Amino acid sequence: MPVQLRGVYAPVITPFRRDDIDLPAFAANLARYGRTGLAGVLATGGRYPEAMLDDEESDRILEAARPAVPSTQLFIAGTGRESTRGTIAASRRAAEMGADAVIVRTPSFFRAQMTSDHFVRHYEAVADASPVPVLLYNVTVFTGVILPTDAFATVAAHPNIIGMKESGPDLELLGQYIAEAPEGFAVLGGAHATLYPAVCVGARGGVLAVAGVIPDLCAELFELADAGRHDEALALQRRIDPFCDVAGARFGVAGLKAAAEIAGYAAGPPRARLQPASPQTVAVIRQHY
Repeated sequence: MPVQLRGVYAPVITPFRRDDIDLPAFAANLARYGRTGLAGVLATGGRYPEAMLDDEESDRILEAARPAVPSTQLFIAGTGRESTRGTIAASRRAAEMGADAVIVRTPSFFRAQMTSDHFVRHYEAVADASPVPVLLYNVTVFTGVILPTDAFATVAAHPNIIGMKESGPDLELLGQYIAEAPEGFAVLGGAHATLYPAVCVGARGGVLAVAGVIPDLCAELFELADAGRHDEALALQRRIDPFCDVAGARFGVAGLKAAAEIAGYAAGPPRARLQPASPQTVAVIRQHY
């Protein structure tokens, strides 16, 4: 059955205990997400876990995730690596562990050399080799590169590339990707503050960090916007924005983990070099929850 992308997806938090992955807590979080309105989850799919986990740890997470994600939700694995070879290997391992699809960030280390041709060759090679469908992942705030629209138009036509997460709040760029996308291709927004307008310009949903904290509200916002219930969608967008700003944008990973703990999910502290949220930060987040 073809993978269909629609709705809100959460890049799930990786809980740590004494600097090791707390797999039972991770599985418990996934089971709870399975009872929400999320369309699916991403494991090892955000920039933070990718930066903080080695390949062996990533594989352990994916292995633990598959039994915990219900069949009603998509299980997407983050497999982006700097090399094409490494990305292909990670994508194949993810498929073996039961991922329904993989999401592959733009390589960026040699960003000055990342031309459209480099992106096309990288993504087409990954898509040719991946046993499961591939999503593109543009996260310029961390990588410093933008997938050019001409490269996007070429790789989006690949039969095994089915969607894209555009993480930034730039609606003009998002609209350009949507305009270049072939029929059936899903462009997903990645910024909580622009989920409502993103859906209005044609996004099929969103991949939102805060969906790991307030999943049902994020899912409701998408459904309202997708149904054209604009007054209600705008009101909900404005209602959740202050919390989303302090939980993620203002306090970063530490704030997001603290917010998840407040919401009853197991998060644990960030992995060093990052530090946990201060008591003062936790108090500010709790005021907005």
